[in-house]
Amino acid sequence: MESRLTRYIWKHTKRQQLYILLVVALSMVPYFLSFDLPKQIVNGPIQGKGFEDPGATQLFMPISLDLPYFGTVQLFEGIPLDRMHMLFALSMVFLVLVVVNGLFKLYINTYKGRLGERLLRRIRFELVDRILRFPPQQFKRIKGAEVASMVKDEIEPLGGFTGDAFVQPALLGGQALTALFFILMQNFWLGLIAALMVAIQALVIPRMRRKLLVLGRERQLTARELAGRVSEIVDGIGTIHAYDTSNYERADIAHRLGRIFKIRYDLYQWKFMVKFINNFLAQLTPFLFYCIGGYLALKGKLDIGQLVAVISAYKDLPGPLKDLIDWDQIRQDVQVKYVQVVEQFTVDGVMDPKIQAPATEPPPRLTHPLSAINLSLVDDSGAKLLERVSVQINPGETVAVVGRTAAGGDALADAFGRIIWPESGRVAVGSDDLLELPESVSGRRISYVSSEAYFFYGSLRDNLTYGLKHMALRPATYDDVRMKERRWEIAEARLAGNPDYDINGDWIDYSSANVKEPDQFFDAILEVLDAVQLSSDILDLALRSSMDPARRPDLAERMIELRQALGGVLAAEGAGGLVVPFEPGRYNTEATVGENLLFGTATGPELSGTAIADNAYFRSVMTSTGLSNTLFEMGREIAANAVELFSDLPPDHPFFQQLTFMTADDLPNYQVMLQKLKGRGFAEATREERLSIIRLSFLYIEPRHRFGLLTQERMAEIVEARRQFHEGLPEELRGALETYDPARYSGSATLLDNILFGRISHRHPDGANRIRSIVAGMLKSRGLYDDVLEIGLEFDVGPGGRRLTSTQRQKLNLARALIRHSDYYILNRPLPGLDHRLQDEIVRSVLKLMEKDGRKPAVLWVLSNANLAPLFDRVMVFERGMLVGDGAHHELRENNDTFRQLVS
Repeated sequence: MESRLTRYIWKHTKRQQLYILLVVALSMVPYFLSFDLPKQIVNGPIQGKGFEDPGATQLFMPISLDLPYFGTVQLFEGIPLDRMHMLFALSMVFLVLVVVNGLFKLYINTYKGRLGERLLRRIRFELVDRILRFPPQQFKRIKGAEVASMVKDEIEPLGGFTGDAFVQPALLGGQALTALFFILMQNFWLGLIAALMVAIQALVIPRMRRKLLVLGRERQLTARELAGRVSEIVDGIGTIHAYDTSNYERADIAHRLGRIFKIRYDLYQWKFMVKFINNFLAQLTPFLFYCIGGYLALKGKLDIGQLVAVISAYKDLPGPLKDLIDWDQIRQDVQVKYVQVVEQFTVDGVMDPKIQAPATEPPPRLTHPLSAINLSLVDDSGAKLLERVSVQINPGETVAVVGRTAAGGDALADAFGRIIWPESGRVAVGSDDLLELPESVSGRRISYVSSEAYFFYGSLRDNLTYGLKHMALRPATYDDVRMKERRWEIAEARLAGNPDYDINGDWIDYSSANVKEPDQFFDAILEVLDAVQLSSDILDLALRSSMDPARRPDLAERMIELRQALGGVLAAEGAGGLVVPFEPGRYNTEATVGENLLFGTATGPELSGTAIADNAYFRSVMTSTGLSNTLFEMGREIAANAVELFSDLPPDHPFFQQLTFMTADDLPNYQVMLQKLKGRGFAEATREERLSIIRLSFLYIEPRHRFGLLTQERMAEIVEARRQFHEGLPEELRGALETYDPARYSGSATLLDNILFGRISHRHPDGANRIRSIVAGMLKSRGLYDDVLEIGLEFDVGPGGRRLTSTQRQKLNLARALIRHSDYYILNRPLPGLDHRLQDEIVRSVLKLMEKDGRKPAVLWVLSNANLAPLFDRVMVFERGMLVGDGAHHELRENNDTFRQLVS
């Protein structure tokens, strides 16, 4: 990257800069005329110069040119006007000049803004492009938050400066020189005073502002370090809690904030001192004008019109001059920022852009062996990971790598996956160096999986198919309006030096998954999910997800059919009482009191959470039916029972897991509250006490908590209140509640809740597992399994895949590689968190999947369980960074002591 910002700006915006400089030069003409016009108005029609005789007139706007050889050429003779009409005519010209100057400024500033934003977009893209080409070891030395802060915030001022880099000094300097030249034309001595004060400001202020640059640089560095530290806290929050170091982190953050405060305070002090001196020098000049100019006017050496014009012109001089000084400070400041960013993004070993050049055509198959030739690897500290190892993996060969942790097999797999670059030796495909191959070849024909699974924010499907997104192979379809916007996007991307790829196109390379048509792709997905045993997990995610029935009306109808058939299936399997359905006129004993009362799902904030207690309509129904008192007394009994049974138990006692309405921390608070409420009823309790007590009854389930509080009378009272609540529900609240309807799909409920349309009985300990098994069987038998699994694939995995369990992340990480067909699979302990039985099942099914349809890719699998080695054609044994065994399983079992120790 260019070392100087101005050179970088000129390189990429030269044509636009020259054009806007021409516009600036043209804008000086009306700007100069606006200075001279006030003098003409004051001296002419106002003071009467040239209108001494009654009825005298003067020509308005005569236009003539003095040309060599031709003499004076009259273009327009002018219009004769008397004194009054001349005043109005010149005033209108002044107004026109004001508008013209304003339009010039509007156009110049708008153009500058667009120019700056384009270059800012270019810089940001180049920085991210460089990140994508960093050598792997660089990512161990940088913090993601600091790099993100530089790309997002630190170069933000560079965009604003781009438009000002050449235009601003030309515009401001032109305006200042025009005003100064005009003053000199009116009076030499006043012009000399103005020039002297300008020179003092231009020399003194920039020197004083150098300290501001130093402080600004320190502020930027400390702010970047703070961003990196906060990111570390977020990433390491588990470690912080585990070792009780939260107060140490608070001390560190407080120290850093104190340092930033001191820098910023010093910055403000010096900044406003500079501003004070600058303002004083700017106001000193009008004082001299009034004194000296007034003296000259009184002596008759300067007429009033000239003095007014000089003072008017000087009003426009300090502004451009101050802005010009500010521009110089900004120039130095952004240059410092630019240099710091360039230094951070200038690293050794950056990949050649050709390595990552886009390729629309499928790369050729790798038919040559994958080899490590005298390969040595080291980590960042210089410790040897692998020492002078030479191995060869032939096409179609399956190789198991065994060894203790950090024995060297992991490092070899990383080298084959281009995660570690050789210190000496090389990795080759045939005779080609692996690092010199385009990523369109190595990144598609070789699939690498490690134990460290990272997933991007988005759906499970997006992450599963991420390895198939190399180029937009099929363009998106747009209507006329959107197509016009797309053409504008393409033009702007090219002007900013960005690629014009369409992110909305279809990027999935179906041929890489051995699929001819997109509608066959789901079968390939399902095959891979079954191989890594992730299908059941995705089905569970789907059943716990909601679905908009408007988007999938057919599936919603099928879910209702499934709901109606569920009772018969449960009865046939002898599980008739496993689900208690919702019925409009009955109380569901397996649901909470709140669910029975609302008999629906809150979809708006008016009836959600604690907000329902503040809803005027809900309170009126509770009062009119007397249910407020009932639930209050019921809640008090729940609190009393909980305090009596659990107050002596430690907070971590498993019994607290049964208290869905109260935590161990809440218990002392309710104990105190019960003491306060002795002898007091609902009417005497405070609002907070009512909410806290009634909340307990809202979450109460009789078969689960078994306090014997829900009598038939109380259940009937709740059902009656429910009827009145729904019958009188105001129109404005109807959209805030989706009621349970046996014949309608509820978009706010999960798929499983829609199928059950009730609650699983607490009388069956294994009820939840039995229901999931029964529902899964019904989905498969009725051809709905794939449709529901599609919904599970839309599950949002969260940042880094944190919404998935560790086991699910490992399975998905392996599935992401298997979904595409490669010639080599490098699997570096992909399943370390799974038990040996599950690892055995998945390894067998994955190897079987790879051989389907006559495929025979080469596999190098670094095993977490050495006992799986017999499944492979060949076994490599590593110890202390060296290859100590290489051969068939039975040979190593007989002749290699290290291998025998690993499998024993």
